Amino acid sequence: MARFMLHIKNDKYKPSDSRDLVHKARELCSNMDASVRVARVASSFVEFDVEVKKDELDLLTEKLRPIGQLVNARHIFEEKIDKEKGIRDGIFYFNNERFWECHEAFEGVWKECYGREKELVQGIILLAVAFAHCQKNDNLIGIGMLERALEKLGNSPSIYHDIDVDMIRKKIVSMQKSNALTIFAI
Repeated sequence: MARFMLHIKNDKYKPSDSRDLVHKARELCSNMDASVRVARVASSFVEFDVEVKKDELDLLTEKLRPIGQLVNARHIFEEKIDKEKGIRDGIFYFNNERFWECHEAFEGVWKECYGREKELVQGIILLAVAFAHCQKNDNLIGIGMLERALEKLGNSPSIYHDIDVDMIRKKIVSMQKSNALTIFAI
């Protein structure tokens, strides 16, 4: 079995549909050896975290067609990537609401960091994880993570590569005051 992130076009679903989408996906592929772990709902896609035999991926995506058309499938495996590429990938994934993948990309960066930089990157990771929870309609968990994200960002420099850390801190404080998660780009 191999693990994949499947991005299916979203025309109508909201994060509150996440659990129902998992059940529907499991039902649609119930007669094959596949596991649907979770569904995260972004504005333009539904992300399914699945396990399936590589040679049955096309069959699985066809079975999920009643939910929507496949936009992207990414094989997930442990890979060591260059720090700069990890940062670029992490920014891309964050800005495209692919928060789980953002978390993974920045985790690779985090492994290459030391000291204050390591904490700053962990703050970005925690924010991505908060938004991934939002996509599963687990808003309370996501909101709860904001304090930890803000703590890790601390008083780090205002810019990290092309990331406006000051803006992130301000957005986190605003979300804490409103007690609501609001997805934004970095």
